[in-house]
Amino acid sequence: MRSIPCLLLTVACLVIHAAEPMKAPVRAPEALPSVKLDLPPVIYAVPGIETNIYFDNISLCVNPKNYVFDVTCNRGSQQVERWTYVPTEKDVGQFTLRLDMLDGANRVIATDTTMIKVSPQKAGAGIPASILIIGDSLTAATVYPTQVHENCQAEGNPKLTMVGSIVRGAVRHEGYGGWTAHRFATYHLPDGSARTGSRKTSGSPFIYKKEDGTFALDYARYCKEMNGGKAPDYVTILLGCNDTFSASDATIEARMAVMFEHYDILVAMIHKLNPKTKIGVLLLVPAAGTQDAFAANYRSGQTRWQYKRNQFRVAERLTEHYGKREQEGIYLIPANTNLDCIRNYPTRSSIPNARATVKELRISNGVHPASAGYKQIGDSIYCWLKAMLPKPAK
Repeated sequence: MRSIPCLLLTVACLVIHAAEPMKAPVRAPEALPSVKLDLPPVIYAVPGIETNIYFDNISLCVNPKNYVFDVTCNRGSQQVERWTYVPTEKDVGQFTLRLDMLDGANRVIATDTTMIKVSPQKAGAGIPASILIIGDSLTAATVYPTQVHENCQAEGNPKLTMVGSIVRGAVRHEGYGGWTAHRFATYHLPDGSARTGSRKTSGSPFIYKKEDGTFALDYARYCKEMNGGKAPDYVTILLGCNDTFSASDATIEARMAVMFEHYDILVAMIHKLNPKTKIGVLLLVPAAGTQDAFAANYRSGQTRWQYKRNQFRVAERLTEHYGKREQEGIYLIPANTNLDCIRNYPTRSSIPNARATVKELRISNGVHPASAGYKQIGDSIYCWLKAMLPKPAK
């Protein structure tokens, strides 16, 4: 990633009155923070599944409409707010996409590249595969795990078994509202893990009471209870929202230090049982696209801009920490690029002010997508899963 800072030029006028002492001139800031682009290293795609890069999701700026986004790629289409692409089987393979961000003077102020990897639609056809999905309230809603399951029901897909203590028919997962990496790695009830599916009445599903009365992570026992003693073939983790939600620019790094300490514990726990398990680290998805959503949930307690800064930094750190570790069985899942944060978040109709007579729609949830948004997250996981599965024989 390369970014070029934008400089702010300030002209100060100093008025001196004879009866007043001369005031020191106000110093202009040396430079504004540079705008940033942060494309994930790889974006996974599958024939027939829409793949998107929403420009606001991967850029750090107050208003993306003040900039021009220019995609260089021989596939897909560039629209106002996104690059969008539905590959066909003839597109199987990989190719590079470059994104430039330009200012009003047509100067490139940031640029980044990514690799689009298209997997065969029949990758892993008929092969047994198991997956454990871990996360917070975004997972607890069960919509994106369900979409992963539904995508795998079509012809040419693996025979997917979902693992988890939270059961919704064939769909299983470990999603708990309000949870953090720290909670998954450390929290237990005095009498052991109840696994009731409620964040208030359940300990970590991976922590068990030992014979000596202490508690410890016991992933082998978890897998014995939940998957017939076998480690899942694939594990995905979507955490970071609750770990850093209320952070400021001054505290975000310290919050992330705690998050990554316990995230690493979970990763090590999974690979200790089976180093061949492929772990998909989901890049934290962005929040709803307007401040209205945050007003609906948090009144004046949080701004979208601060949360966007936090989320963007978490995605950067996840990429820095877990990127380029495919040889260790750790992969990044770029769910952050694929989510429509304007149209695919909940809305409600209300009058814009007390004197208005016509209602309008406003986004009404800051961090929890509507069903369509969750399904886009599910599509991102599915495309990653297909890339992990063996290619069909020619």
